[in-house]
Amino acid sequence: PCPQCPLTVPMSPQEEEEVQHEEELLRNPFSVRGWLRYAQARQRGPRPRLNQIYERALRELPGSYKLWYQYLRQRRAQVKGRCPSDPAFEEANAVHERALVFMHKMPRIWLDYCQFLAEQGRITRTRRTFDRALRALPITQHRRLWPPYLSFVRRHPLPETAVRVFRRFLKLCPEEAEQYVSYLRSVGRLDEAAQVLARLVNDERFVSRQGKSNYQLWQELCELLSQHPDRVRSLDAGGIIRGGLTRFTDQRGRLWGALADCYVRCGHLEKARDVYEEAVQTVMTVRDFTQVFDSYARFEESVIAALLDTQAQLGRGQDEEVELELRLARFERLMARRPLLLNSVLLRQNPHNVHEWHKRVALHQGQPDKIIQTFTEAVRTVDPQRATGRPHELWVAFARFYEDNGQLDDGCFGGFLGCFGDPFFPFFPQKATALPAKRAEYFDSSEPVQNRLYKSLKVWSMLADLEESLGTFQSTRAVYERILDLRIATPQIVINYALLLEEHGRFEDSFKAYERGIALFRWPHVGDLWLTYLSKFVARYGGRKLERARDLFEQALDGCPPQHAKRGLGTEKGHRDTGASHGDGVTARAGCARWALGGQRWAEMGTGVPRWWQVCPREPCPCPQVLGDDAARELCLRFADMECKLGEVDRARAIYTYCSQICDPRITGSFWQTWKEFEIRHGNEDTIREMLRIKRSVQATYNTQVNFMASQMLKVSGSATGTVSDLAPGQSGLDEMKLLEQRAEALAAEAQRDTPRPTQQVLFVR
Repeated sequence: PCPQCPLTVPMSPQEEEEVQHEEELLRNPFSVRGWLRYAQARQRGPRPRLNQIYERALRELPGSYKLWYQYLRQRRAQVKGRCPSDPAFEEANAVHERALVFMHKMPRIWLDYCQFLAEQGRITRTRRTFDRALRALPITQHRRLWPPYLSFVRRHPLPETAVRVFRRFLKLCPEEAEQYVSYLRSVGRLDEAAQVLARLVNDERFVSRQGKSNYQLWQELCELLSQHPDRVRSLDAGGIIRGGLTRFTDQRGRLWGALADCYVRCGHLEKARDVYEEAVQTVMTVRDFTQVFDSYARFEESVIAALLDTQAQLGRGQDEEVELELRLARFERLMARRPLLLNSVLLRQNPHNVHEWHKRVALHQGQPDKIIQTFTEAVRTVDPQRATGRPHELWVAFARFYEDNGQLDDGCFGGFLGCFGDPFFPFFPQKATALPAKRAEYFDSSEPVQNRLYKSLKVWSMLADLEESLGTFQSTRAVYERILDLRIATPQIVINYALLLEEHGRFEDSFKAYERGIALFRWPHVGDLWLTYLSKFVARYGGRKLERARDLFEQALDGCPPQHAKRGLGTEKGHRDTGASHGDGVTARAGCARWALGGQRWAEMGTGVPRWWQVCPREPCPCPQVLGDDAARELCLRFADMECKLGEVDRARAIYTYCSQICDPRITGSFWQTWKEFEIRHGNEDTIREMLRIKRSVQATYNTQVNFMASQMLKVSGSATGTVSDLAPGQSGLDEMKLLEQRAEALAAEAQRDTPRPTQQVLFVR
């Protein structure tokens, strides 16, 4: 109000709001919200007034982060867009320094201040402020400072400062070394970049933040060394790349190219050529060979092109002409060697590949010395157990090469090729089959082949064939004897030896060879030997040495398995041909399945039937006990049919009677029908009645089985007019069991009475 006037001047709304804030702050000067609301209300007012409000608030609350943060943001916004030399920037910087007295543990304040200084272009002051921040903040907060700090040093061309900053940063975060390498390469400090990369490659625990593998880092290092060999002095480029050749075997082609490129950039062309030559002679895959060879060819082409350009500019003298011709000759020779070098790669992959050795020989066509050298190396290198292809084809091709050139007796191959002559052909097989100083089992793989070859059946067989074709009888016989002594003979070899002796009239010696061979084998392998031996013996002596023949036949049948008994029937023919009566028993002993067949054989002889029946009682047929009911029944039917065809009706009837014991009428109706038809054709009323009686008795015998008898009794008791319980009330269960037992005893007694009892042996019908 005016003191001169009784009237009161009204206030504006802004003034009223300001009065309210002032009154509130007078009541509570330590309210952060009150000061912030007051400053927010004066946001659009004059900037000095706003700064005064923040200054008053910070005098009351110097430790408030919110007040300092809002005040500093306002001061930075007030100088935005002004010239960096404006005094307002320095005033703002002073405010930031005052804030850091209280807020030195707040990383946000430090970051905003450093960014504010960097925008002013104050490089040194910014770097020092970042360093002060790193010293003031705990180490757990450093990760928030390093990214803007590194970004700041990258923006300015101060490599030395940046390198020192990066080194300090890597002590805290060594996993970020790839950033350092990238920066070093960007500023041209390649030597230190190579050193850092080498440390990363050798550190097995390093994990790339950019997802690079150890090989990719190694490849980057090799690229750096090969492309800038003049700027990387602290590392041995050749040693590092050669170390990678043994470590990364699947990338040898690229590494060899990088090593050669390193020497090319250093100007050491001859060293580069030596590297390429070493590479094409050591790589193991076709892919690596292709990479190296293509690089080698491009290198030679570039050298020739550079030489031509130099001569075109400076003129061409005699020395330059010679050098150019030399370069062209080298290039032509390189291209001509490509098939041979590629073949060498394939042989390094598999030195036991016979086909590739043949291809190598073909590549040396027209060069006898090279061909001999290749064949010699091939036969020494190829291991027969690991060979791909046929190893002997190398020897054959080697021999054919000497033969085509008419030098069979030349050099070390003369002994091998001279064996094609008549006297010395078995030289190598004889040497191979000689007894070694240390004997070993043939299948013992732990022993060398030389100690086991003397038991090789293939070598012995080849030696025997050679001796038979080109040797003498005595030398051939000695080979076969040696095979038998070593116990490696086969039945066929024994037979061949015996036939050889037989051809030379040594019959007894051939029989001894059979006997030695028989002693080496068991059934069934000895079967062929016995049959051949017996047939040869019978053909030789006929009936002159019956006792010896009988002994041989007895030995052949002794231990003969039943499944091979059919082959033994041939001995019966031999006995019959020699007139030996003992052959009757031999045929009968040939097995149950051939008992009746023996009768058929005697039937074919006509007068031999009585003789066969004399054998049968001494050699009873064991067929039912051995063959089983079904097979024995079939045999008896065939036997009876044979007797019927011979007119021996009584004997056929006796066989039917014998077989009826194993023929249940309920199951084997076909047997009884065959017997009935036989009696209708050859019998009378009495024989038919006897056949029916036997059928009833056999049926009664089979009815004595408990299950069948019980069912029959129940059927009979069920068909009666009354039951046992009706006859004897109160004793039904016990009386039924007694009745069943009595009925069973009666049936068994009746079957025993009806069983036929032959009074005498079956005789012939005269």
